[in-house]
Amino acid sequence: MVSEWLQDAVFYHIYPLGLCAAPPRNDFQSDPVPRLDVLSTWLDHIQGLGANAIYLGPLFESGAHGYDTADYFRLDRRLGTNETLQALIAELKRRGLRVVLDAVFNHVGRDFWAFRDVIARGQESPYCGWFSGLTFDRSSPKGDPFTYDTWAGHYSLVKLNLDHAGVRRHLLDAVTFWIDQFDIDGLRLDAADHIQPDFFGALRAHCDQRKPGFWLMGEVVHGDYRRWANPSMLDATTNYECYKGLYSSHVDRNYFEIAYSFNRQFGSAGMYRDLLLYNFVDNHDVNRIASSLSNPAHLYTVYGLLFTMPGIPSIYYGSEWGIDGRRTDASDRALRPALDLSAVRTFPHPDLAAALRRFAAVRHAAPALRCGDYRQVYLTHEQFAFERRSAEQTIIVAVNAADHEVTIDLDGIAGSTLRDLLNDGAVFRVQGGRVAIPVPKTWLRILAIT
Repeated sequence: MVSEWLQDAVFYHIYPLGLCAAPPRNDFQSDPVPRLDVLSTWLDHIQGLGANAIYLGPLFESGAHGYDTADYFRLDRRLGTNETLQALIAELKRRGLRVVLDAVFNHVGRDFWAFRDVIARGQESPYCGWFSGLTFDRSSPKGDPFTYDTWAGHYSLVKLNLDHAGVRRHLLDAVTFWIDQFDIDGLRLDAADHIQPDFFGALRAHCDQRKPGFWLMGEVVHGDYRRWANPSMLDATTNYECYKGLYSSHVDRNYFEIAYSFNRQFGSAGMYRDLLLYNFVDNHDVNRIASSLSNPAHLYTVYGLLFTMPGIPSIYYGSEWGIDGRRTDASDRALRPALDLSAVRTFPHPDLAAALRRFAAVRHAAPALRCGDYRQVYLTHEQFAFERRSAEQTIIVAVNAADHEVTIDLDGIAGSTLRDLLNDGAVFRVQGGRVAIPVPKTWLRILAIT
């Protein structure tokens, strides 16, 4: 049973080490610096966008980017102390915001305390069994007298042996600590598609016992999301299929692509009709949406689709102003910048945030957009309309990606009028089940059937 707060959720995703301008490397010696406190200055803006849940990227002690964990029980000193995080989350909870943290359980960094013990003591270390594929019959590229399994061939990321009882106990103890100390509401599981299902079964049982309704969402790039999102494992996964389709259907002027994914996932025979997937147009690992589109005006239709499609929408910090950012073969740092909230008017698209605010407000007020069924009703290369229907309400979303106004002719409408919830309550009358809807250029209408 999906928690009610998730049906209503709009996430704001922050990569704290970037936004808070932390140094790129941790020296593991400096005194903690409470850089995380800067997030408190963003909260009015975040809530003003209509977000009611925050996903915080990796926070715990690591060597560099946060996904190379050194200590699961301590806030990264570049961000402050555990008390810094406690104070921030207490303020988030006071404001009614839900909090989800990044959980990196597939791998750790070379500075992880147990791996440091293996480096120091070799085969005498009691922690040799904690790491997948650890063998002393050859050397690693890092010069160790042993080698080990990694994440994606990166020897700075050491794969954990999640079958080891000590590893499981340590990770589940960390989850207990995070719930008890910080009162979090869920976890985003990094590299979930590299983790064996039985670990997630154990995690699910543990979390259900500690905090009923606790949300588990896995990062899954490829494959059938139901392998991970099912009653005995995770609640949801990242929706990378629609992430790709949302931008490429605009770049290629081909709404047939994203319509195919919506039908495949959410239609009457859709694979994921019963899942609330985590939807996004960019994140800390992929190019910013403004850098993926060829026409900046399509920022509005992309986000319009994000907020009206089935699932849970997420905004990545800074993209509400259309900032650029491209990853390179050597670095993701351009995707994870420090930002000055006082400089908003200098960002590329300072008015985009107001549109997102409108989209979120309509979504929050419309039960059909939050939990309704999906049905395609109109499709051309640059125009797309679909129905969202709940017990209380039926809505037609009509999107126009063209650079001129287009009239969309709809038929089979079971109602007398369509009232636009997004654009000043404009009303269109249905005659004989048919209605002509003019949709402004690179914009959309969200129409309630009455």
